[in-house]
Amino acid sequence: MARLQAGAKAPEFTLPDQDGNPVSLSDFAGRQVVVYFYPADDTPGCTKEACQFNENLAAFERSGVAVVGISPDGDVKHRKFRDKYGLTFPLLSDADRSVMAAYGAYGEKTMYGKKTVGVIRSTFLVGADGTIERAWYNVRADGHAAKVLAELG
Repeated sequence: MARLQAGAKAPEFTLPDQDGNPVSLSDFAGRQVVVYFYPADDTPGCTKEACQFNENLAAFERSGVAVVGISPDGDVKHRKFRDKYGLTFPLLSDADRSVMAAYGAYGEKTMYGKKTVGVIRSTFLVGADGTIERAWYNVRADGHAAKVLAELG
């Protein structure tokens, strides 16, 4: 599994959002976008991370940065998750995990001391020109949104 580094071209994608509408990385051309990958809707860590991105969304927007979350969950789970927590940024479905794999956000990881294969909680700041400006792998959910925002500074 190759990890993306700063300066690499961000892999293009088109995935359905929580309403079934296609969203492409190219939709954000000309502005920065945070693309974060998370394992599952409505689990403790993923909820904390999503809510913290949502709480900081106005600050991201003031910086001209969009936020998009991607997990393997489908549109129904995404809608329930958004509605339950009042999330206002798009949640995209990568059911076959191909986009996650392209970003190095899916593969072997250690969880509770055991090796397993799954979503590697990862975040990418994609520049206005479509290149990776910053990549974070194996992030801790709590406080991560604030760290990303601080690095925009």
